[in-house]
Amino acid sequence: MIITVKDNFGREISYLRISVTQRCNLNCVYCGREDCAKKAAELTPQQYFTIAKAFAKCGIKKIRITGGEPLVRNDIAEIVRLIRTIPEIETIALTTNGVYLKKYAKKLKAAGLDGVNISLDSTDGSTYRHLTGADVLKKVLEGIDEAEAVGLAPIKINAVLMKGVNSDGAGELISLAKGREIDVRFIELMPFSDEGENADLIVTGDEILRRFPFLSPVKGEDGTAKYYTADGFRGRVGLINPVTHKFCGKCNRVRLLCDGKVKPCLGYDTSYNIMPYIDDNEKLVNKIKSIILKKPAGHSFENMQAPHGLNRTGG
Repeated sequence: MIITVKDNFGREISYLRISVTQRCNLNCVYCGREDCAKKAAELTPQQYFTIAKAFAKCGIKKIRITGGEPLVRNDIAEIVRLIRTIPEIETIALTTNGVYLKKYAKKLKAAGLDGVNISLDSTDGSTYRHLTGADVLKKVLEGIDEAEAVGLAPIKINAVLMKGVNSDGAGELISLAKGREIDVRFIELMPFSDEGENADLIVTGDEILRRFPFLSPVKGEDGTAKYYTADGFRGRVGLINPVTHKFCGKCNRVRLLCDGKVKPCLGYDTSYNIMPYIDDNEKLVNKIKSIILKKPAGHSFENMQAPHGLNRTGG
């Protein structure tokens, strides 16, 4: 039986993003330069499995594992393996900074992972080091190669451009999609306060299209990312524009944080604790359904208003 659960705005919620940790092995400038190594509460693989099963009973078909950096957990493959046993879950993907991807790609593929998104904001070593606080670009590029080698698909590169910081390297990032079946996606920088403290750094999707006029839209693509291609390209270029072209009307996702709270929307601080219900499947399912109904119509990023702790929520 096909299960669907809609929110109060008629959107069918079928996509769950699971944050398995707040920890990260990098310290990227647009994440706020907080103590990324500090460990907060984290659920066990079995708890993630129990919650994912309950979400599957509420219509979830796709799960994306995020962080922090999910590969700092040495039990990450076990989390994937358990979720893979849930019949209703059709797709499992993971978002990573790629530093440990060479080490884990084969294990993750064997555990049942489908695709992987790799955060990569520059292919220039010095710029990458400035952005992330670590000299590990080579490891990330090797991780991308390994993901290809073991058959993870799709492979997507996620990049955040900032004016005067790494925006000049957009062309080099785009070139990654030319000779390989890799999607390179540019995500607009999100604000970190009501004052819009980084608004002058935002590189919009429209600016990228003006800069690279050879990009042509891919027909039939109408999701979160708008995809483009060019002659001779094997991969695609994607634009994700949550600030200038919000896509909330088509949003089909909710987020589970690593402490067992559920956020109906990334753009709000509001979250709901489901851990008191984890030992009673019926109550857990009903609680999840009630949270989905609380999903708001949309965020306010376009007004430079962002929730607190956006960097700890998970992509």
